[in-house]
Amino acid sequence: MFEHIERVPGDAILGLIEAFKKDTNPQKVDLGVGVYKDDQGNTPVMRAVKEAEALLLKNETTKTYIGSHGAPAYGEVVLPMVLGEGSPVLEAKRASATQSPGGTGALRLAADFIAKELPGKDIWVSDPTWPNHLGIFPAAGLTLQKYPYVDAENRLDFDGMLGALKQIPEGDVVLLHACCHNPTGFDLSREQWQQVLEVLRERSLLPLIDFAYQGFGEGLDEDAYGVRLLAENLDEVIITSSCSKNFGIYCERTGCLILVAKNEEQMENVRSQIAIVARENYSNPPAHGGSIVSEILHSAELAATWREELTEMRDRINTLRRDFVEALKPYDLDQKYACVAEQRGMFSYTGLTPEQVDRLRDEFGIYMVRSGRANVAGFSHKNLPYLAKAIAAVN
Repeated sequence: MFEHIERVPGDAILGLIEAFKKDTNPQKVDLGVGVYKDDQGNTPVMRAVKEAEALLLKNETTKTYIGSHGAPAYGEVVLPMVLGEGSPVLEAKRASATQSPGGTGALRLAADFIAKELPGKDIWVSDPTWPNHLGIFPAAGLTLQKYPYVDAENRLDFDGMLGALKQIPEGDVVLLHACCHNPTGFDLSREQWQQVLEVLRERSLLPLIDFAYQGFGEGLDEDAYGVRLLAENLDEVIITSSCSKNFGIYCERTGCLILVAKNEEQMENVRSQIAIVARENYSNPPAHGGSIVSEILHSAELAATWREELTEMRDRINTLRRDFVEALKPYDLDQKYACVAEQRGMFSYTGLTPEQVDRLRDEFGIYMVRSGRANVAGFSHKNLPYLAKAIAAVN
């Protein structure tokens, strides 16, 4: 029965991992995989996470199911982290949290919920967007459309974006990146978020906000500006949050689907439907990652340690952005790549062409996605001179 099944190409980023491992170039650099790395190229376990896991190992008494919505203690800490302490949305009991297997799992929950409860509504994503968005939503049966986000000069095309949003049919769903836009690194300003809010309200559009990198842009609260603005000023908002990145627990798959409704009664109605979607999808989310987050954020001492570590990670990335541009000065390329210092988060849309990316890989052992997206966390003060020389060679 399987003889008709064809082999398909593997995931491009996973393919980069294998190619990088096999490369014998001692100066090789991995800028492809989207995980945080320190200056030695490692993805460390955060100190706060280690301490939390030690406490969990000592105090854990059961491995029973945690329910389709996940552990209540997890939702108790994620909701105020995303929506803000003292949030009017939380005070009005308008928001619901459902623990999910990573941010990807939250996106799939959202997709299944939209397909089931809002039939006929298309979902609009930025062009470009995280490649997995292009798979998740059609897999759930949704029709995917695109709005412009970056222009031909590799700059944020906000006018094009806003103009497109004004033409979207009323009631459709618009996916927005809260911060650290993946893959481009171009984020909206506060003034631009205000303009987006007005269009969403005028067109009765439903925002789905992908919030995968809270804390990696400007700060935990600063990065949440757009999320909180829309949640506090619109009747309905869908948010997909991830703790996999900002707690460095990628393999624990720790996400959350947050839905904001007009009032508490409608929120409870929606929450009941999400439980069914989760139940039919994976029944219960994995518990360990959520337990780590809960343990840390319920402890003032551990939370302070975690915030300090997250700040160190963010500051390192932002410093590397500036130093990368500085390293290109001797080659008169600093202005061409000045956008890298302006972008935020782990990723940069460098503007390198697929052909240039191929040359960097083949001639210099520098690996990145062919779109030119680079993981800035893969930069280091040791490899920046080599990177600059290689980029100059292919320009």
